[in-house]
Amino acid sequence: MKPLKIAIVGLDTSHSVALPKLMNDPECPADMHVDGLKAVSCLRFETPFQNKEGLDKRQEQLEAWGIKVTEDFDVAVADCDAIMLEINDPAYHLEYFSRVAAMGKPVFLDKPLAGNLDEGRAILELARKHKTRVWSGSSLPFSPPLVEAVAKMEGDVTIGHCFGALGTAPAGDSLIWYGVHSFEMLQRLMGVGAEQVQAIDNGVSVVSVVNYPNNRRGVIESIRNAWRYGGRVQTAKQVAFFEVDSSKLYYNLLLAIKDFFLGGPAPVSLEQTFEGLAMMAAARQSIETGKPVAVEKP
Repeated sequence: MKPLKIAIVGLDTSHSVALPKLMNDPECPADMHVDGLKAVSCLRFETPFQNKEGLDKRQEQLEAWGIKVTEDFDVAVADCDAIMLEINDPAYHLEYFSRVAAMGKPVFLDKPLAGNLDEGRAILELARKHKTRVWSGSSLPFSPPLVEAVAKMEGDVTIGHCFGALGTAPAGDSLIWYGVHSFEMLQRLMGVGAEQVQAIDNGVSVVSVVNYPNNRRGVIESIRNAWRYGGRVQTAKQVAFFEVDSSKLYYNLLLAIKDFFLGGPAPVSLEQTFEGLAMMAAARQSIETGKPVAVEKP
């Protein structure tokens, strides 16, 4: 069976190199290589997240792996079976999703879903209108220690706690851009149904308390410049702690992408991904107002 031909849209993120490496690099270790996928093209354009010099270096690497890099959108997507939107700046997500939504090809939209709720809703509407097979998410919820901790739980999870990094975005909201990792980890622990968020920014971190039905609660600490992830998951009778193993995050994510591109179900729905975005937007509003904020629905 021939590998699926993958078009990459965007070159302003390290993911645009890290993920194709696992598909195309002949020197990729065997336990990291993902067969069945082959990146064939990449659309490059500048954003506030990467300058021309950085794009040039990434282009050189992709071309060494046989990937055609172009500034022409039509050329980039002309001969592909599936599309990966790998754009670091979420302000561009709606624009480029709108260009691929009606193409009839499966799409992976890298995190976060969008830069704000209005654009997130527009992406959902386009996906519904065109019946686009698409999912969006972070790599962190696929970490085996997290997945295994959840699998150990018997009965309803009552408390979930996640901590992770909060990078500084060159443009837009840093909490949405980088807090997405920890918020989507919490979703893996708690599921959907978040009702309200109260958050504070103490200068070192943003601490968000998320209320769920039936007195269930999640806590997220998004820590500035502390690049570790972990947490705990708890039921009435059990508790499990986990620390994310970052060594195979991209590998585990790409396996999920591959399964979806080959016809499998999306590991998370767009509605769930939107709820994560809405939780982050509520946290931002809570920081600004000092009050709890309801989580908006799609």
